[in-house]
Amino acid sequence: MTFVLGGARSGKSAHAEGLVLHSGLVPVYIATAEPLDGEMGDRIRDHRARRGAAWLTVEAPLELAATLTAQSAPGRAILVDCLTLWLTNVMLAHRDPDAAGEGLLTTLAALPGPVVLVSNEVGLGVVPLGALSRDFVDHAGRLHQRLAAMADWVRFMAAGLPLDLKTPARTDRCTS
Repeated sequence: MTFVLGGARSGKSAHAEGLVLHSGLVPVYIATAEPLDGEMGDRIRDHRARRGAAWLTVEAPLELAATLTAQSAPGRAILVDCLTLWLTNVMLAHRDPDAAGEGLLTTLAALPGPVVLVSNEVGLGVVPLGALSRDFVDHAGRLHQRLAAMADWVRFMAAGLPLDLKTPARTDRCTS
C-alpha cells in the first residue's frame, strides 16, 4: 500500500496515477468525489481527461470498503482518490467516521493487490473555527496516522515534488 498526501493542487493525484500506471497492472480508479456543483464537475472532468481511456473508473462516494473488496484482484492496481472527499461524504451522510475508517483499514489489510491512496493533508494550518471543521480535521488526522502506520510507502507532495516520509524495505509495483 502506498499513501500519497499533500495539499490541494500539490500534484498528488497525477503522481499517484503515475505510480499505478508504472505498475504495469490493470489500472482501477476509485473516485470518491461527487459533482455537487459546477466547479467540482469541472475538476472531475479534468481528472478523467488526464487519465484517459486506459483506466477502469468506479465511483464510490460512500461505500469505499465494499468497492475496494469488489474491485481488488491479482493483476489490478487500485487508486483511491481521495480519502478526504470520502470522509466528507461519510460525515455529511451522518455515518460514524470512526467505524467507516475502521472498516476501510480492515479491508485494506486484506486486499490481494496493490493500492495507492490519495488524501489531502488538512492538519498543517490553523485550528478551524467551526465545530464540524474541527471534527473533520480530527477524524482525518487520526485516519491518516493509522493509514501511514500500515502503509508500505508514504509520500508527501508539495509543488509537484514527492517527499518520502516512509519507504519500504523492498520495492513493489506501486511504490517507485
